[in-house]
Amino acid sequence: MNIEQLAATLAAIASPQRLRILATLADNRLHVSALARRVDMSRALLYMHLTKLEAAGFVVGRLELSADGKALKYFEATPFVLTIDLPTISAAVALSPISSTDETD
Repeated sequence: MNIEQLAATLAAIASPQRLRILATLADNRLHVSALARRVDMSRALLYMHLTKLEAAGFVVGRLELSADGKALKYFEATPFVLTIDLPTISAAVALSPISSTDETD
């Protein structure tokens, strides 16, 4: 993982709301409406947070058809281990050397 990927991963969970969503999905998958009620936010705002979590690989969304043919979107947490320590940060930085365009004085 390079420094940009590490920063994007950390940014995806650097939100109390997104951490609450992950904790809520830790035990079971939920339909987006049920998840919105559990975390007490609008579906529009929830989708914004879920999009960021999904892009970072923390959750997966799947469309399923109900018995009456309605499309239902379910989300579930993806198992992960995230280690943030100096060796992890150093390795990410080593994969992303500073270029002359990155330097500012």
